[in-house]
Amino acid sequence: MARPYVIIGTGAAGMAAAERLRLLKPQAPIQMMSIDEYSHSRCMLHKYLGGERDEKGLSFVAEDFFQKKEIMWGKGQAAKAVDPKEHRVIMEQGYQPYEKLLIATGSVYGIPPIPGFRRAANVFGFRDLSDAVKMNAAIRELDAKHVFIVGSGLVGLDVAYALLERGIKVTIAEMANRVMPLQTDDVSAKAYQELFERAGAKFHLGIGASDSVVDDANRIRVVKLSNGEEIPCDFVVCAAGVRPNTAFLEGSGLKTERGLVVDEYMRTSDPDIYGAGDVTALSGIWPNAMDQGRIAAANMCGQQQKYTDTFCIKNTANFFGLTMLSVGETQAQEDSEVFTRECRNAYQKVIVREGRVKGVQLQGDISHSGFWQYLVKNQIDISGKLREKSVFDLGYGDFYGMDELGEYQYV
Repeated sequence: MARPYVIIGTGAAGMAAAERLRLLKPQAPIQMMSIDEYSHSRCMLHKYLGGERDEKGLSFVAEDFFQKKEIMWGKGQAAKAVDPKEHRVIMEQGYQPYEKLLIATGSVYGIPPIPGFRRAANVFGFRDLSDAVKMNAAIRELDAKHVFIVGSGLVGLDVAYALLERGIKVTIAEMANRVMPLQTDDVSAKAYQELFERAGAKFHLGIGASDSVVDDANRIRVVKLSNGEEIPCDFVVCAAGVRPNTAFLEGSGLKTERGLVVDEYMRTSDPDIYGAGDVTALSGIWPNAMDQGRIAAANMCGQQQKYTDTFCIKNTANFFGLTMLSVGETQAQEDSEVFTRECRNAYQKVIVREGRVKGVQLQGDISHSGFWQYLVKNQIDISGKLREKSVFDLGYGDFYGMDELGEYQYV
């Protein structure tokens, strides 16, 4: 029997790769494996934690996807190691041979080296469905009333939002001086902070956790802050320090740096092993991960397709009905021009340097955002247009047919 094409991970990259593999290899055996027993969108995990959706409601593929595509799926199977020499993936029990292998294991959370945090039984992350399941169980078993969250990035606020909807109090500690420090500036951060505070959240900004009190049941009951304040809690969520999930590759010989190293064909240092998604540290954006998976699958089948979309600095948020999109740089450098416009329900910020848009932030009204993404991604020279009109009056018509040098390519 022919060895199967094997995919580790059923996230955006893995599922997109599986679909493309089946299209290109109608008869080939395809085997997927994942630590979770449900395929799910990580972006929707907060809806599960908040009680809006169940496990099946998190899926982003049809319920009969695996049956219809004739793809085998090893549920609840964690890859423990990869053995390129023998062409096999080592699991907790046994091993899985492969013809070609795609590693799409995503990212994992880290627990900071705060006394008690790494040994306590009630410290959780929030990256996979299994994390949300454990957190749900803790809420029931401990009758949780108060949760301490480390980090106020998108993940931390997702957790806070879901818990607040369930009537659970949250305290959030953030080392930066504003919430969502990588995606916001002071204005947009303040708008979100005020909404969360109205819902009952408490923030400690510019302050970190320094110690904890662990009870006889090995649970953290109090978190001590660096300013000496003590915060009682039922459990802790670590929502900072995310890193590519590459620990199981140690000893495999595969090259890793910030993540699993891949070339423009999504191929690793082993010609029969490919990588896609967060594990490569190329992008944290859902569409990019799917593109990487599709391109990796094509190259696993012998095609020569390159992944060229390396622009990945894009984030969206929607809390309490307030939407936000940030593209490119969020903080201006010294030689940048910053244009802002505020009204009652919207905030816009554009960062321009050397005649090119380096970053855009839209909060409250994110319509026409595709135009701004086009300018940032392609680094179109807008300096000539800025002599004629305000940056906020620019539109597609001003740049239709123009290349990155500012030259029109049509007659």
